[in-house]
Amino acid sequence: MTTIDPTARIEDGAVIGEGTTIGPYCIVGRHVVIGANCRLIAHVHVTAQTTIGDNCTIYPFVSLGTPPQSLSYKGELTRLEIGAGCTIREQSTMNAGTVAGGGVTRVGERGYFMNCSHVGHDCQVGNDVIFATSATLGGHCEIGDFVFIGGLSAVHQFTRIGPQVMVGGVCGVRGDVIPFGLVNGQYASLEGLNIIGMKRRKFTKDRLVRVRGFYQKLFHGEGIFAERLAAVQPMAAEDPAIAEILAFIGAGAHRALCLPADGGTH
Repeated sequence: MTTIDPTARIEDGAVIGEGTTIGPYCIVGRHVVIGANCRLIAHVHVTAQTTIGDNCTIYPFVSLGTPPQSLSYKGELTRLEIGAGCTIREQSTMNAGTVAGGGVTRVGERGYFMNCSHVGHDCQVGNDVIFATSATLGGHCEIGDFVFIGGLSAVHQFTRIGPQVMVGGVCGVRGDVIPFGLVNGQYASLEGLNIIGMKRRKFTKDRLVRVRGFYQKLFHGEGIFAERLAAVQPMAAEDPAIAEILAFIGAGAHRALCLPADGGTH
């Protein structure tokens, strides 16, 4: 049974799924679609063409689908898509996309967004992510599955973070982070592989040894980085994780690669 508190304001045209609860003082715009069995606890604002998947829980003072914080935005009706099973805690914000950026911001399934986190316009966020308190994405970021972003960390616009990355707290991430990477520091640098996360994803000991060996050759071997990158290309056949890292590096466009603090020069 769908339950809507009498103090909530649901505009004509909004679609509310079966079993969803809309709590006190929520505002839902006319182009919004909310899935089944969701809970908007109180004081939630949802606007633009926002779709929310089933079984999401959204806490007070969350704002979803608000206009992109971009000077290119001229009032167009754009989209925010949020997958099923997400938890969005107090005062978090997710902006709709811009026409120039494709018109849609996407957030995957089962994400946990702690209080005051922010997803900027045109971002593409994967499944099973965790954003700690005040974790922030600038516009056009790409975030892979199973990424953890630490509290008070900010990711520069157009930056890519590969799957299964861990970003430490209070980091400014200005470069693309390879899949399975571990980054830390005031201006994030690559400190190694997210071994704990890889073990949670059932990497065997043999696989960990292979990927670690590849990492050492690429980031701490002899010669300049471009030479090392060329030399390790055949290792893509040794493990799917190695192939994924090399493909990620090859697909870079907007940002330089996040490297170890020593620049990966030795």
